[in-house]
Amino acid sequence: MKKIYIAAAMLVALATGCKKFDAFQIDPNKSTTATPDLLLNTNIQSAFQSTSLGAALATRQMVYTYGSSNEQYYGWARSNFNTYNSLRQTMKMEEAAVRTDKVEYMPLVRFFKAWYFVQLTNTFGDIPFKSALKGEKDTIAPVYDKQEDIFIAVLDDLKIANDEITATTIPVQGDILYSGNMQQWKQLINAFSLRVLMSLSRKENNTKLNVKARFAEIVNNPTKYPLLKGNGDNGRLIFYDVAGTRYPTFNNNDLQTAYYLEETFVNLLKGLQDPRLFSFAEKAPDFVALPDNDFNAYGGGLGSASTSENSQRAVNGELSKIKSRYFNNPVNEASIALGYAEQEFILAEAIVRGWISGSAADHYNNGITASMQFYNVGAAAIQQYQQRNVLSANPLRDIITQKYIASFMNSGWNSFYEQRRTGFPVFDVSGSGVLNNKQIPKRWMYPEAELQTNAANVNAAVISQYSGNDNINGEMWLLKAE
Repeated sequence: MKKIYIAAAMLVALATGCKKFDAFQIDPNKSTTATPDLLLNTNIQSAFQSTSLGAALATRQMVYTYGSSNEQYYGWARSNFNTYNSLRQTMKMEEAAVRTDKVEYMPLVRFFKAWYFVQLTNTFGDIPFKSALKGEKDTIAPVYDKQEDIFIAVLDDLKIANDEITATTIPVQGDILYSGNMQQWKQLINAFSLRVLMSLSRKENNTKLNVKARFAEIVNNPTKYPLLKGNGDNGRLIFYDVAGTRYPTFNNNDLQTAYYLEETFVNLLKGLQDPRLFSFAEKAPDFVALPDNDFNAYGGGLGSASTSENSQRAVNGELSKIKSRYFNNPVNEASIALGYAEQEFILAEAIVRGWISGSAADHYNNGITASMQFYNVGAAAIQQYQQRNVLSANPLRDIITQKYIASFMNSGWNSFYEQRRTGFPVFDVSGSGVLNNKQIPKRWMYPEAELQTNAANVNAAVISQYSGNDNINGEMWLLKAE
């Protein structure tokens, strides 16, 4: 009997010894598949980090003095398809939600798909949509979809996402945005629908899109389509003094030494006597003796001027640096991707355009109040400002200007797209530094990688949209009036 036990033990040892090395690398106590909550966290961090120095340069809010910036001087060319990597994370979140039967994640899947696809089509024009994200299924050369069709699909998907969130929807886990509050997600989804619809203002007569009817349907039925109610509902990313979660420009040496406020932006704030200037900027060295709330203490470099001109003015002490909290405070302020202030300006514009009824002035003032509160402006100063800056005979200019100011160091490239759509505010191109024949680009060219791996489809898209000339001044479908 003893010999039998010894033989059995030897067989077990032999079997163990025959195991492949890889088998010992798997921890049986850890999951090998992603769960939707972890992927939601990843998507939120990707989508809602909306602080962009490149956008600040392109929108004439900042200037860079250590070299020639393509964003500042409008000399850009190609962009990339990196946003498809974020879309792949969304697809994995969808797969995980289906696998674990967590249907509460599905409306958020729809939201993130819409969010990322809108970013991509705003950048290029036509893009791969229906056949995108199938690289793992042997589709490495996706066809390009028309921008019109993409927007219709996005709006339809956002409407479904709204309907999928009910009073009984289970709170999602891993939600660093709203802590699982699905009603706040519902509000954000509808606010994003309004942003997308307003971006289509030049298509208000397009019968396939029905922009005005879709917009009014949301606004006129707040029970079914709730909207953001205040800054507490902002779609924003909060930062923490922990590695990987700090404010994106914390300890950025260039921001401390080579970035300054832009002159036309500073002059705009001075002209409006806007106290947000004191929250955005440090006093120029030449005027440090003046009080912090003296508008004369602030100056900016001209975004269109040459690097040497702005550098010399910086040396002379004429220019204001960005407020030091933007580079020395690891937490600073939240990065707003889409907030209540923007929603209110959208509603004000819709009333001016005749899409909905109501008081444009009320929504305009709501937007100003929300923005100023975010930048810690006091109630008395807000009231005085609103009394000085009522809607004028050119209300669209006033509304877009206030939306532009509210976008400082947040909102990503949205202000650039708004200027592209409306012409407001006017971006200065008078200086000697501007490239692109002193034109403001309207888009980015398609990635070089597409020309190498998907040439037939990308060339067809260029021919269809831009008469075969893939250039940064091409006018995409979105910008053509109907």
